[in-house]
Amino acid sequence: MRILLWHVHGSWTTSFVQGDHEYLLPVTADRGPDGLGRARTWDWPASVREVPIEQLRETALDLVVLQRPHEQRLAEEWTGRRPGRDVPAVYVEHNTPIGDVPLTRHPMAGQDAVPVVHVTAFNDLFWDCGSAPTLVVDHGVVDPGHRYTGEVARAAVVVNDPVRRGRFVGTDLVPGLTAAGGVDVFGMNVEKLGAELGLGPERLRTYEDLPQERMHAELARRRVYVHTTRWTSLGLSLIEAMHLGMPVVALATTEAVTAVPPSAGVLTTRREELPAAVARFLADPDLARGCGSAARTHALRHYGLPRFLAAWDRVLDRVLRGD
Repeated sequence: MRILLWHVHGSWTTSFVQGDHEYLLPVTADRGPDGLGRARTWDWPASVREVPIEQLRETALDLVVLQRPHEQRLAEEWTGRRPGRDVPAVYVEHNTPIGDVPLTRHPMAGQDAVPVVHVTAFNDLFWDCGSAPTLVVDHGVVDPGHRYTGEVARAAVVVNDPVRRGRFVGTDLVPGLTAAGGVDVFGMNVEKLGAELGLGPERLRTYEDLPQERMHAELARRRVYVHTTRWTSLGLSLIEAMHLGMPVVALATTEAVTAVPPSAGVLTTRREELPAAVARFLADPDLARGCGSAARTHALRHYGLPRFLAAWDRVLDRVLRGD
């Protein structure tokens, strides 16, 4: 199957393109947000091909994967085919609703030609999709292996754009976490976080834009993973950390309450319990190692790549059949 999709969410796409299909990514001259092409920091198979937008009208397609509202227009303009009418299509909703929650109307509501595939059951529950058909395909990730050592007695956080995104990703919670010990923050646009929060390197260190392989290696050396995000579907960095064998401290919000079992760490909505839980793991390597093993077992069972790819193949077959 030849599938057209945009490079929007690198981690999700990394898993999606591991299937037995050909994946076509639009490329613009400036490689801007609508034409990034192949990833630079993820390892993608050769079945992922870049296609200049000028060639898309002559390119055979079996299905289009939409991920942002304006991609419907781009697909029609660039390919000459209307998604859902001239070529089968699905819309993948990666995000929790923003706005008048839980009354937020989905941009694909009110139509029945393109099913909306949510990446979590929480999204399916909270978005108002009206009469649009909806499905849920839970996340799956490429297993990075059980790498946990916990040799660095610091907490790890993965977040992108923490200064700009603020409370959405729990930036305000980071200073409280440093009361338990040092915190290392990995992600995009994190280098100014220490200055923004007034925290020196003993309390907060940042690691900017590491390739995925190196980031996984560095995460696994930290004693505990902390998921500070308040409002997101389900951060794939959380699932990856669990695959690595890391114990988890997370906010009990959105899909995290399903993703993290009690044996894997601590889930809480109490602000004061976050640094307390981190402090326990930093002080007790055996406790951390045991919870990390439980986290990995759960992640492999519920968020493994084979289940994810099989579920997506069923969705794609269903859409091609017009069911």
